[in-house]
Amino acid sequence: MNAAVTLAADYPLLDVFWTTLWIFLWILWFMLLFRIITDVFRDDDLSGWAKAGWMIFVVFLPFLGVFVYLIARGKGMGNRELSAARQSEQAFRSYVQEAAGGGGSTVDQLARLGELKTSGQITEEEFQAAKAKILAS
Repeated sequence: MNAAVTLAADYPLLDVFWTTLWIFLWILWFMLLFRIITDVFRDDDLSGWAKAGWMIFVVFLPFLGVFVYLIARGKGMGNRELSAARQSEQAFRSYVQEAAGGGGSTVDQLARLGELKTSGQITEEEFQAAKAKILAS
C-alpha cells in the first residue's frame, strides 16, 4: 500500500483553470453539435438526401462538418429558430385565449352576452357593464 495519494493541494490553480476551460469547451461543443443536428431535421427545405449528407458529414468529420454547416447555413439556422419560437408563442397565445374564453370576435362575444341576458342569467346592469367592457377592448 505504497500508492501515492494526490491531494487537492497538489493540483495547481492554473491546472484547475485549464481543466475547467476544457470541460466548458467540451460541453459547448456537444451543445453546438446537437443544435446543428436538430436544425438539420427541422429544416423543411432540405430533402431527405441532403439531410442524410449533412448528418454523415457532421458525424464522420465532426469539426469540419460543424464549421462548414455554420458557414453555409448559419444565418438560416437563426431564422428557423426565430420562426419556431414565433409559432410556439402564437400557439400558446391562442391556447390561452381559448382556455380563458376570450376567443372569438366582438360580435360573437356580444351574441353570447345577449343570450345570457335573455336566459335571465345576468341582469340588465351586468349586461351593460359587460357590453361596455367588450366594446372598449
